[in-house]
Amino acid sequence: MSFLDTLAQMMVILFAIVCGYAANRMGILGGVTDRKISKLLLTVTVPAMILASVSTGDTLPEASVVLGTLGAGFWFYAVEFLFILTVPHLLGGTAGQKGVWRYTLAFPNVAFIGYPVVLALYGQQALFYAVILCLPFNLLSFTLGPLLLTGAGRFSPRQLLSPTVLASVLALALALARVRLPALAGEMLAFVGDVTVPLSLLFVGSLLAGLPMGRMLLSPRLWMLTVIRLLVLPAALCCLLRALDFDPLVLGVTVVQMAMPTAVTGSLLSMEHGGDTECMAQSTFLTTLASIVTIPLVAALLL
Repeated sequence: MSFLDTLAQMMVILFAIVCGYAANRMGILGGVTDRKISKLLLTVTVPAMILASVSTGDTLPEASVVLGTLGAGFWFYAVEFLFILTVPHLLGGTAGQKGVWRYTLAFPNVAFIGYPVVLALYGQQALFYAVILCLPFNLLSFTLGPLLLTGAGRFSPRQLLSPTVLASVLALALALARVRLPALAGEMLAFVGDVTVPLSLLFVGSLLAGLPMGRMLLSPRLWMLTVIRLLVLPAALCCLLRALDFDPLVLGVTVVQMAMPTAVTGSLLSMEHGGDTECMAQSTFLTTLASIVTIPLVAALLL
């Protein structure tokens, strides 16, 4: 995929964020509306999107392929959690900001941005690998995500029974068992789940409307976090997977997914569970903006 192709994809995403920003300024979004959108996404559209990811398409890969890809996913998260244990202490900041640093390091945007980039780089056959890698992301993001954002003191076991977590567990079980839902059910889930991406980006844009952009763009901590998220983590994972002699296609898809900006769901979870929503939205915006340049760089090194 050329630099211009990547730029076009990222501009579409940024356009949705800008629209959310404008809608907030016009009084359409913001306040109670944003909270209701957050609830709608986490309880309805995100679970539908997760289940649709293993309910659509022609075939599911063999169980051995799924397990092999999950093996790459193990190292994916092992590298991330090594950085989680060290980087937040080096960056410093408030407790809420450190929660944002942890979430940003742990959860890149492997679905909303990662899917189209993988598809453009490696073709349709690689999309299954991206979907399989996203299954543990969904499970971990909605279980460990609130814990990373707010700390153990504000974590409740009830969060393990949320619709998103239950949908993630079911999707992983369906993928491993190679069981498909009826075609109509998959189509219905995909129809509802497709709302998630644009609505989430509009939500992030609305959150950004109340933030001082100058302070965000001049924050050394956010820029250091952005460099680590978009360049250092993919480089570390690439070296590790090459040393372990992973299949080149699995390696490429896994490293590209690691190079994605901060997951949009961080802002949803931060608002839902009392994290630093302002800082989370700043991280999402800045890493998404910078990834216009960094994703083509990482792709050029892999291809």
